Amino acid sequence: MTGDSLDDLFYEGLKEMYYVENELFDALDELATEVNDGELQNAFEEHRGETKRHVERLQNVFDHIGEPAKRKQLRALDALMEDHEEFVDGNPDQELRNLFDKGIAEKLEHLEIATYGNLMFMADTLGHDEAADLLEKNLREERDMLDELKTIGEQYDVQSVPMQD
Repeated sequence: MTGDSLDDLFYEGLKEMYYVENELFDALDELATEVNDGELQNAFEEHRGETKRHVERLQNVFDHIGEPAKRKQLRALDALMEDHEEFVDGNPDQELRNLFDKGIAEKLEHLEIATYGNLMFMADTLGHDEAADLLEKNLREERDMLDELKTIGEQYDVQSVPMQD
């Protein structure tokens, strides 16, 4: 990672977020088909549509700052996706899978919220007002999705999930 200036740091962060949003577009489809909770499935499908808009907004941010839209791998995302694959490979009970997928989705939202918050700060500092506005829209939608996931989780009957004796 280059870090010679705030501009470099901002661009590197945008590339990472562009990677995240593009990867999540496919992952959300997989999560939606994996769960059997209708509300959670709808939340994943809804967020997949939002994710497509997030990618488009990020492309606009790249345009505003005059840099090409590129992806840069973010290992934090990759690690969460590997954890998910490992869990699913264990063939867990469906209710347990629903809880795990909701939890992994919340972790992803926190990652996105933190990243968008930092990118907005840098965009504001660098005077990229239009870019900051686009990033703020993505941030708001990520916060709304996190709230929705928490609400869904509050309705879960954890007594129906297998527990160790």
